[in-house]
Amino acid sequence: MNPVLVEVTRGGTVESQHRGAIAVCDAAGKVVASWGDTPNAVFPRSAFKSLQALPLVETGAADAFRLSDEHLALACASHSSEPMHVERVESWLGKIVAKESDLACGPHLPFHEPTAHKMLRDGQRPCRIHNNCSGKHTGFLTVARHLKIATEGYERPDHPVQVLVREAIANLCGVDANAMPVGVDGCAAPNYAIPLTHLATGMARLGDTAMLDATRAVAAKRIVAAWKAHPLLVSGTGRACADLIEAARGRAVVKTGAEAVFMAVLPDQGLGIALKIDDGGTRAAETAMAKLLVLLEAADAAAPQLARHLNPTIKNWRGDVVGERRTTAALANLKRQ
Repeated sequence: MNPVLVEVTRGGTVESQHRGAIAVCDAAGKVVASWGDTPNAVFPRSAFKSLQALPLVETGAADAFRLSDEHLALACASHSSEPMHVERVESWLGKIVAKESDLACGPHLPFHEPTAHKMLRDGQRPCRIHNNCSGKHTGFLTVARHLKIATEGYERPDHPVQVLVREAIANLCGVDANAMPVGVDGCAAPNYAIPLTHLATGMARLGDTAMLDATRAVAAKRIVAAWKAHPLLVSGTGRACADLIEAARGRAVVKTGAEAVFMAVLPDQGLGIALKIDDGGTRAAETAMAKLLVLLEAADAAAPQLARHLNPTIKNWRGDVVGERRTTAALANLKRQ
């Protein structure tokens, strides 16, 4: 079984445990450090949106529609549907002469609770722009518009836009594009099962582009720069991704995905991280990633944004501290291979 990476205590006694696997790789695919079953294939879910965004830059679509770094950050985002996200996606749709109804993702209430509560008080219903993946989908639509191909069905695996996306993912991760098991993500876009070691390699190549062709290298650098510059657009207020990117101060960018997948790019070190918590517990993935950034000297443990996720206290409804969430001895040290 995979090792226990994170545990939750109550009254000094361990109440819950989270097992998982982690791969840290360089751009050549060398495993620098690992825990658990890293050859196991997992669905990255939203954690590899940066790879899905590559064709947006590579095809020239981003330049053709004069997209800014904010747009590229939103293409990589699992945003909270705060006004800063919704207004920008709505404006972006206008730039490409598309409508909210052109988005294939379904509507859901904002992850940002104050925004969701206000919508409910005002009697408003969420639309597709409120979907946390609406930036990614608008990016897909932008590619289709630029290539002058049908936008209808852009989310299907056989659509030309998704063929470009699949090829980019396979190239960065070093896998056969036709051998990746395909699933359907929560937003209706294709998602591909890939071994953790290959996902970590793909993340490393975003930061160390020496092995990429010139066009792809430029796209990777632009996406990482946008990701780094706009952490709040990539996630949202109080979210782990924004907090950890801010704590890293340019040394790392991170991205979470559903079912407790988490990835990171460490550009200065030429490393990538991919982790998966077996039970899908996002809280454990956030704490494990915070610890990894400390172990790899990509963030300081004392940074307040990081501390909120590294070793948070557990409180009852009265506000009393009754326990904590912490990494285990398995993550006490970085054992380089």
